[in-house]
Amino acid sequence: MLTVGPGVRELRIRDALGAYRVIYIASLPDAIHVLHAFQKKSQRTARHDLELAATRLRQIRRGQE
Repeated sequence: MLTVGPGVRELRIRDALGAYRVIYIASLPDAIHVLHAFQKKSQRTARHDLELAATRLRQIRRGQE
């Protein structure tokens, strides 16, 4: 998911109740960081969800400096 940041991945889950997404990064040392998890309400991922994940990624990267 380059829209959020380099190395960020998306896990897609679909079941009878709907579609779900988990946005995470596993390329940072020592941990897998879940940036955001949510239920999809439409075909397109909402800008709010992408911005929230990007903000959390910036916070994680700042903490590693």
